Amino acid sequence: MHTIYNVYTVIGMTCQHCAQTITGELSGMDGVTDVAVNLATGEVTVGSTDELSDHLVESAIAHAGYQLVV
Repeated sequence: MHTIYNVYTVIGMTCQHCAQTITGELSGMDGVTDVAVNLATGEVTVGSTDELSDHLVESAIAHAGYQLVV
C-alpha cells in the first residue's frame, strides 16, 4: 500500500504534551497511518492511505487547541 505524506506547520506547540495532543487528534482521522511532530520547526508530518482534506486536518488541529498555518 502506498503512503502519502503531507507536512503542515502548526502554531502553538511548545512541549511534548503538545506533540502528544496533536498526534492523538490526527491519528484518529480516517486513513492516517503515521504522525510525526517536530517541535523545533513546528512541523507535523502526516502519513495517510489517501489524500487528506486540508479542512479536516485544520479542524482536527483546532480541536486540539492549536492553529494550522495555511
